[in-house]
Amino acid sequence: MKVIPVNTPTLVDEFLNFPDRLYNDDPHYIRFLDTDVESVFDRKKNKFFKTGVCERFLFTNEKNETVGKVAVFVNGKYKQKQPTGGFGFFDCINDQNTANYIFDFCKSWLQEKGMEAMDGPINFGERDKFWGLLTEGFAEPLYGMNYHPPYYSDLFKNYGFEVYFNQICYSRPTHSKVSRVFTLLHEKHKRNPAISARRMTKRKLDKFAKDFSEIYNKAWADHGEGKQIDEGKALRIFQSMKPVINEHISWFVYENEKPIAMWINIPDLNQWFKYLKGKFGWWQKIKFLWLKKFTKNTKMVGLVFGVVPEWQKKGIEGYMIWEGTKHLRKHTDFQEIEMQWIGDFNPKMLKIAENLDTKVTRKLATFRYLFDRKKEFERHPIL
Repeated sequence: MKVIPVNTPTLVDEFLNFPDRLYNDDPHYIRFLDTDVESVFDRKKNKFFKTGVCERFLFTNEKNETVGKVAVFVNGKYKQKQPTGGFGFFDCINDQNTANYIFDFCKSWLQEKGMEAMDGPINFGERDKFWGLLTEGFAEPLYGMNYHPPYYSDLFKNYGFEVYFNQICYSRPTHSKVSRVFTLLHEKHKRNPAISARRMTKRKLDKFAKDFSEIYNKAWADHGEGKQIDEGKALRIFQSMKPVINEHISWFVYENEKPIAMWINIPDLNQWFKYLKGKFGWWQKIKFLWLKKFTKNTKMVGLVFGVVPEWQKKGIEGYMIWEGTKHLRKHTDFQEIEMQWIGDFNPKMLKIAENLDTKVTRKLATFRYLFDRKKEFERHPIL
């Protein structure tokens, strides 16, 4: 087998196009936008190159046919118990020997850089995209979510990978009955004149970005690997989301103008992007605008849910969810909401999801392989 570094435009195209051939007969496969994938490997766009290193490779057989691909990296911000590298964008034919060759290559590459373990498939970046291996729920993926055929799980496990943590996605119909607990809590807080709920609008993005950062930092400051987000970064994120923001589905709750809770959702962009075949040039952008206007999107995606500590366990989420649900039922076409994955190490968020009368829609797994095979494997610590 031959290993080919991806370092020319032709090889980049092969890296992007190989999954199309591999998943040719899979009706659920949706190609990532090429621009999203390439931004991971762009040193000017990906801040993680400042503290890390990343390379990608193609693997070909004796007929010079591509049989696999991978990106392997060391992320300086990815702090683990032992030095741990990662790999992602893994694709491979259904052959264990080929997969073993790719995994061995990643292991050697990372060992040369002082790593003692590898996680995959993960992203050379944040966890909001390209993270985890699909193990259950082989349906159309959400935007930015990995999708894999069932045999990939066997390739990983047969090599010796173990599940570091599972990533669980929950879903519920938007018009299904809301828990009586939530409606009772809604009535309780509705009687409080200090409490109000407001939907996020594009006209006041600067205000909502400020409120978002305040809630996020309070709610997640001591939550596992939680990170702080400043108002400026929040505003940049909101501005980048502006073309796809639906003004009826993201909500904030206030106590006398003080932000205390948020529920951020967007339409599932893959409901439109699946028609673009990975491209997003000027013609595809025009097509996207046309699709967005005339093609009903029936699925919304829950991105972030947060309540400041002093209002946790008081049922304010019930008030927010029922207030928002009543509104979006009247003003949108959404039939289903699916939450972005929640780690099985996060029982608090899992409980909230379960209390929403949801069902598990799909599971992904972050796998880990310790290079010292005698070392005891430990799963992600429970938060």
